[in-house]
Amino acid sequence: MIQLALFALTVLSTFFVGGIYYSLSVMSILLAHEMGHYLMTRRYGIPATLPYFIPFPLSPFGTFGAIIKMKGVIVNKKALFDIGVAGPLSGFAVAMPFTVEGIRLSHVEALSEKAQYLRLGDPLLFKILVRLLIGEVPKDCDIVLHPFAYAGWVGLFVTALNLLPLGQLDGGHVAYAVFGEKTRYVYGSVFVLLGLLAVLYNPGWIGLLVLLLVFGLRHPRPFDMESGIGQKRKLIALLLLAVFALSFTPSPFPSLRF
Repeated sequence: MIQLALFALTVLSTFFVGGIYYSLSVMSILLAHEMGHYLMTRRYGIPATLPYFIPFPLSPFGTFGAIIKMKGVIVNKKALFDIGVAGPLSGFAVAMPFTVEGIRLSHVEALSEKAQYLRLGDPLLFKILVRLLIGEVPKDCDIVLHPFAYAGWVGLFVTALNLLPLGQLDGGHVAYAVFGEKTRYVYGSVFVLLGLLAVLYNPGWIGLLVLLLVFGLRHPRPFDMESGIGQKRKLIALLLLAVFALSFTPSPFPSLRF
Protein backbone atom coordinates (compact mmCIF):
# COMPACT_ATOMS: atom_id res chain seq x y z
CA MET A 1 0.00 0.00 0.00
CA ILE A 2 1.42 3.35 -1.07
CA GLN A 3 0.11 5.13 2.04
CA LEU A 4 2.09 2.82 4.31
CA ALA A 5 5.26 3.31 2.27
CA LEU A 6 4.86 7.11 2.35
CA PHE A 7 4.23 6.99 6.10
CA ALA A 8 7.44 5.00 6.64
CA LEU A 9 9.42 7.40 4.42
CA THR A 10 8.03 10.38 6.33
CA VAL A 11 9.04 8.78 9.63
CA LEU A 12 12.57 8.49 8.21
CA SER A 13 12.62 12.05 6.83
CA THR A 14 11.43 13.55 10.13
CA PHE A 15 13.98 11.41 11.98
CA PHE A 16 16.65 12.81 9.66
CA VAL A 17 15.61 16.36 10.55
CA GLY A 18 15.11 16.08 14.30
CA GLY A 19 15.89 12.63 15.66
CA ILE A 20 13.68 9.98 17.22
CA TYR A 21 11.85 12.18 19.76
CA TYR A 22 10.93 14.75 17.13
CA SER A 23 9.91 12.12 14.60
CA LEU A 24 7.63 10.21 16.96
CA SER A 25 5.98 13.34 18.33
CA VAL A 26 5.44 15.23 15.08
CA MET A 27 4.16 12.11 13.32
CA SER A 28 1.72 11.52 16.18
CA ILE A 29 0.40 15.07 15.79
CA LEU A 30 0.05 14.86 12.01
CA LEU A 31 -1.49 11.38 12.18
CA ALA A 32 -4.06 12.57 14.73
CA HIS A 33 -4.98 15.48 12.44
CA GLU A 34 -5.46 13.33 9.36
CA MET A 35 -7.23 10.49 11.15
CA GLY A 36 -9.64 13.03 12.63
CA HIS A 37 -10.68 13.89 9.08
CA TYR A 38 -10.70 10.25 7.94
CA LEU A 39 -12.84 8.93 10.80
CA MET A 40 -15.34 11.77 10.39
CA THR A 41 -15.72 11.05 6.67
CA ARG A 42 -16.38 7.41 7.56
CA ARG A 43 -18.99 8.51 10.09
CA TYR A 44 -20.89 10.31 7.34
CA GLY A 45 -20.44 7.47 4.86
CA ILE A 46 -18.24 9.49 2.51
CA PRO A 47 -15.59 7.39 0.72
CA ALA A 48 -12.09 8.64 1.50
CA THR A 49 -8.53 7.37 1.29
CA LEU A 50 -6.18 6.87 4.19
CA PRO A 51 -3.73 9.80 4.52
CA TYR A 52 -0.92 10.22 2.01
CA PHE A 53 2.06 11.56 3.98
CA ILE A 54 4.58 13.68 2.10
CA PRO A 55 8.23 13.13 3.13
CA PHE A 56 10.63 16.00 2.54
CA PRO A 57 13.91 15.79 4.49
CA LEU A 58 15.18 19.11 3.09
CA SER A 59 12.47 21.18 4.81
CA PRO A 60 12.75 22.40 8.43
CA PHE A 61 9.90 20.02 9.30
CA GLY A 62 11.02 16.90 7.43
CA THR A 63 7.61 16.68 5.79
CA PHE A 64 5.02 18.65 3.85
CA GLY A 65 2.24 17.12 5.93
CA ALA A 66 -0.37 14.78 4.50
CA ILE A 67 -3.54 14.79 2.42
CA ILE A 68 -6.71 12.72 2.27
CA LYS A 69 -8.72 12.33 -0.92
CA MET A 70 -12.51 12.34 -0.55
CA LYS A 71 -14.34 10.58 -3.35
CA GLY A 72 -17.95 11.43 -2.55
CA VAL A 73 -20.22 14.46 -2.30
CA ILE A 74 -20.59 16.05 1.14
CA VAL A 75 -24.25 15.79 2.11
CA ASN A 76 -24.87 19.00 4.05
CA LYS A 77 -23.27 21.84 6.00
CA LYS A 78 -23.16 19.82 9.22
CA ALA A 79 -21.07 17.12 7.57
CA LEU A 80 -18.82 19.74 5.97
CA PHE A 81 -18.33 21.46 9.33
CA ASP A 82 -17.64 18.26 11.26
CA ILE A 83 -15.12 16.99 8.71
CA GLY A 84 -13.40 20.38 8.68
CA VAL A 85 -13.05 20.72 12.46
CA ALA A 86 -12.13 17.10 13.23
CA GLY A 87 -8.57 17.41 11.91
CA PRO A 88 -7.45 20.66 13.59
CA LEU A 89 -9.04 19.80 16.94
CA SER A 90 -7.51 16.30 16.97
CA GLY A 91 -4.07 17.56 15.97
CA PHE A 92 -4.20 20.42 18.48
CA ALA A 93 -5.23 18.06 21.29
CA VAL A 94 -2.24 15.79 20.62
CA ALA A 95 0.14 18.73 20.10
CA MET A 96 -0.64 20.26 23.50
CA PRO A 97 0.99 17.63 25.78
CA PHE A 98 4.08 17.49 23.55
CA THR A 99 4.29 21.29 23.62
CA VAL A 100 3.95 21.53 27.40
CA GLU A 101 6.39 18.72 28.18
CA GLY A 102 8.78 19.89 25.47
CA ILE A 103 8.96 23.44 26.82
CA ARG A 104 9.46 22.03 30.32
CA LEU A 105 12.43 20.01 29.02
CA SER A 106 13.89 22.91 27.00
CA HIS A 107 16.71 25.06 28.37
CA VAL A 108 17.89 28.65 28.19
CA GLU A 109 21.27 29.23 26.58
CA ALA A 110 23.42 32.29 25.97
CA LEU A 111 23.48 33.39 22.33
CA SER A 112 26.67 32.73 20.41
CA GLU A 113 27.71 34.58 17.26
CA LYS A 114 29.45 31.45 15.99
CA ALA A 115 26.48 29.14 16.49
CA GLN A 116 24.11 28.36 13.64
CA TYR A 117 20.45 28.03 14.53
CA LEU A 118 16.95 28.54 13.20
CA ARG A 119 14.94 31.22 14.97
CA LEU A 120 11.21 30.57 15.26
CA GLY A 121 8.36 33.01 15.66
CA ASP A 122 6.42 32.43 18.87
CA PRO A 123 2.65 31.92 18.68
CA LEU A 124 0.72 33.34 21.62
CA LEU A 125 0.29 29.91 23.23
CA PHE A 126 4.05 29.34 23.14
CA LYS A 127 4.69 32.71 24.80
CA ILE A 128 2.22 31.91 27.58
CA LEU A 129 3.68 28.45 28.23
CA VAL A 130 7.27 29.72 28.18
CA ARG A 131 6.40 32.39 30.74
CA LEU A 132 4.68 29.80 32.96
CA LEU A 133 7.20 26.96 32.66
CA ILE A 134 10.54 28.74 32.11
CA GLY A 135 10.02 32.32 33.16
CA GLU A 136 11.53 35.46 31.70
CA VAL A 137 14.39 34.83 29.27
CA PRO A 138 17.35 37.26 29.52
CA LYS A 139 17.92 39.48 26.47
CA ASP A 140 21.28 37.91 25.61
CA CYS A 141 19.83 34.38 25.80
CA ASP A 142 17.31 32.26 23.96
CA ILE A 143 15.51 28.96 24.44
CA VAL A 144 16.94 25.83 22.86
CA LEU A 145 13.85 23.75 22.21
CA HIS A 146 13.58 20.10 23.14
CA PRO A 147 12.45 17.99 20.13
CA PHE A 148 9.02 17.56 21.76
CA ALA A 149 8.66 21.35 21.92
CA TYR A 150 9.73 21.76 18.30
CA ALA A 151 7.20 19.12 17.24
CA GLY A 152 4.57 20.98 19.26
CA TRP A 153 5.53 24.23 17.51
CA VAL A 154 5.18 22.49 14.14
CA GLY A 155 1.81 21.11 15.24
CA LEU A 156 0.58 24.58 16.18
CA PHE A 157 1.88 26.01 12.89
CA VAL A 158 0.11 23.30 10.87
CA THR A 159 -3.08 23.82 12.87
CA ALA A 160 -3.07 27.58 12.30
CA LEU A 161 -2.25 27.18 8.62
CA ASN A 162 -5.11 24.75 8.10
CA LEU A 163 -7.54 26.98 9.99
CA LEU A 164 -7.08 29.88 7.58
CA PRO A 165 -10.60 30.39 6.16
CA LEU A 166 -9.61 29.91 2.53
CA GLY A 167 -10.54 27.50 -0.27
CA GLN A 168 -10.00 23.81 0.48
CA LEU A 169 -8.21 24.38 3.79
CA ASP A 170 -9.98 23.14 6.91
CA GLY A 171 -10.81 26.71 7.84
CA GLY A 172 -12.33 27.14 4.40
CA HIS A 173 -14.66 24.18 5.03
CA VAL A 174 -15.69 25.59 8.41
CA ALA A 175 -16.22 29.12 7.06
CA TYR A 176 -18.35 27.81 4.19
CA ALA A 177 -20.45 25.74 6.59
CA VAL A 178 -21.02 28.80 8.80
CA PHE A 179 -21.43 31.58 6.22
CA GLY A 180 -22.47 29.76 3.04
CA GLU A 181 -22.12 31.78 -0.16
CA LYS A 182 -21.14 34.87 1.85
CA THR A 183 -17.82 33.15 2.52
CA ARG A 184 -16.41 34.76 -0.63
CA TYR A 185 -16.15 38.02 1.32
CA VAL A 186 -14.22 36.22 4.07
CA TYR A 187 -11.91 34.65 1.47
CA GLY A 188 -11.19 38.02 -0.10
CA SER A 189 -10.44 39.70 3.23
CA VAL A 190 -8.11 36.92 4.41
CA PHE A 191 -6.34 36.83 1.04
CA VAL A 192 -5.60 40.56 1.32
CA LEU A 193 -4.41 40.14 4.93
CA LEU A 194 -2.01 37.38 3.88
CA GLY A 195 -0.66 39.68 1.20
CA LEU A 196 -0.02 42.33 3.85
CA LEU A 197 1.72 39.75 6.05
CA ALA A 198 3.96 38.86 3.10
CA VAL A 199 4.91 42.51 2.67
CA LEU A 200 5.25 43.50 6.33
CA TYR A 201 6.49 40.33 8.06
CA ASN A 202 7.54 37.38 5.94
CA PRO A 203 7.68 36.95 2.13
CA GLY A 204 7.11 33.22 2.68
CA TRP A 205 3.36 33.87 2.75
CA ILE A 206 3.57 34.57 -0.99
CA GLY A 207 4.12 30.85 -1.55
CA LEU A 208 0.85 30.05 0.21
CA LEU A 209 -0.97 32.71 -1.82
CA VAL A 210 0.33 31.18 -5.05
CA LEU A 211 -0.79 27.69 -3.99
CA LEU A 212 -4.23 29.00 -3.11
CA LEU A 213 -4.52 30.64 -6.52
CA VAL A 214 -3.40 27.43 -8.25
CA PHE A 215 -5.86 25.20 -6.38
CA GLY A 216 -8.59 27.82 -6.35
CA LEU A 217 -10.38 29.87 -3.72
CA ARG A 218 -13.85 28.63 -4.66
CA HIS A 219 -15.47 26.02 -2.45
CA PRO A 220 -17.66 23.17 -3.80
CA ARG A 221 -21.25 23.28 -2.55
CA PRO A 222 -22.61 20.55 -0.28
CA PHE A 223 -25.61 18.69 -1.71
CA ASP A 224 -27.96 20.33 0.83
CA MET A 225 -27.31 24.06 1.24
CA GLU A 226 -30.57 24.84 3.04
CA SER A 227 -30.11 23.14 6.42
CA GLY A 228 -28.10 25.00 9.06
CA ILE A 229 -25.39 23.78 11.43
CA GLY A 230 -27.06 24.55 14.77
CA GLN A 231 -25.97 26.61 17.76
CA LYS A 232 -23.56 23.99 19.13
CA ARG A 233 -21.43 24.01 16.01
CA LYS A 234 -21.37 27.80 15.97
CA LEU A 235 -19.89 27.68 19.48
CA ILE A 236 -17.31 25.16 18.27
CA ALA A 237 -16.47 27.59 15.46
CA LEU A 238 -15.70 30.22 18.12
CA LEU A 239 -13.49 27.67 19.90
CA LEU A 240 -11.63 27.11 16.63
CA LEU A 241 -11.15 30.86 16.29
CA ALA A 242 -9.52 30.86 19.74
CA VAL A 243 -7.30 27.91 18.75
CA PHE A 244 -6.25 29.82 15.64
CA ALA A 245 -5.45 32.96 17.65
CA LEU A 246 -3.32 30.93 20.08
CA SER A 247 -1.49 29.00 17.33
CA PHE A 248 -0.87 31.62 14.63
CA THR A 249 2.33 33.60 14.20
CA PRO A 250 2.66 36.23 11.43
CA SER A 251 6.35 35.44 10.94
CA PRO A 252 7.07 31.74 11.54
CA PHE A 253 10.76 32.07 10.60
CA PRO A 254 11.82 35.67 11.43
CA SER A 255 15.40 35.12 10.36
CA LEU A 256 18.25 32.71 9.94
CA ARG A 257 21.12 33.76 12.20
CA PHE A 258 24.69 32.60 11.88
